[in-house]
Amino acid sequence: MTDPLLVDRTDAVATLTLNRPTAMNALDVALKEALRDVLAELEADRSCRAVVLAGSGGSFCAGQDLREHVSTLESGNGGNPLDTVQAHYNPIAARLANLPKPVVAAVRGMAAGAGASLAFLADIRIGGPSTSFLMAFARVGLAADTGASWTLPRLVGHAKAVELLMLAEPVRAEEASRLGLLNRLVDDDEGVLPAAQELAARLAAGPTVAYAAIKRQLSVADAGTLADALAAEAQAQAICGGTKDHRTATMAFVTKQKPVFEGR
Repeated sequence: MTDPLLVDRTDAVATLTLNRPTAMNALDVALKEALRDVLAELEADRSCRAVVLAGSGGSFCAGQDLREHVSTLESGNGGNPLDTVQAHYNPIAARLANLPKPVVAAVRGMAAGAGASLAFLADIRIGGPSTSFLMAFARVGLAADTGASWTLPRLVGHAKAVELLMLAEPVRAEEASRLGLLNRLVDDDEGVLPAAQELAARLAAGPTVAYAAIKRQLSVADAGTLADALAAEAQAQAICGGTKDHRTATMAFVTKQKPVFEGR
């Protein structure tokens, strides 16, 4: 049986590849459980300092596996297929958003529904000519999930988020880049994953504790007041100021050397 999620470890970078290419990497239970569990492992793994999220074949992720969804709806066994939101999508979204290390999404091809939501939870998204996003939820009579109601307005603004979710129209690569759904757009589809891994390797060589603090700060600031942000900044600097990386980098600055960060 083919593994639904491929995990590659190269130095301090973990590349997670959704591996159901014949189904456009649609999210069935096996893939969702594998992704949820691997993210939990990586959160606690200090040797992993950056994560790349990618899809196999020509697509990033088509979202929920609707064939499995329909099968559950029609089975008549009393199960609610939307229980997957609490069991799978919410834990995955929380893990990605709060992972104390950078996450880079390599978005080749279509990212639809929960697949687009996964990409939006990454800290940085890289795409190519074939990249497109589709907030497909309304097409099947559903509202957003996997954190899209939180991430999308922060990326494109409230009004545009309403439009993307209600009209459910594809957003092609150039428009996605203009809107901020993509941070970087490379010329060649084949270069999307290498570009993401190169950036992740750069981040993996950086001050991991500081990166985690930056993620927490921005999350607090997005939803809070100036007072909340200032308190989060004070807490972050107290933590970062006690790290070996801070001491090393400060001394390197004074001696005009290049710092070597250890992520601690």
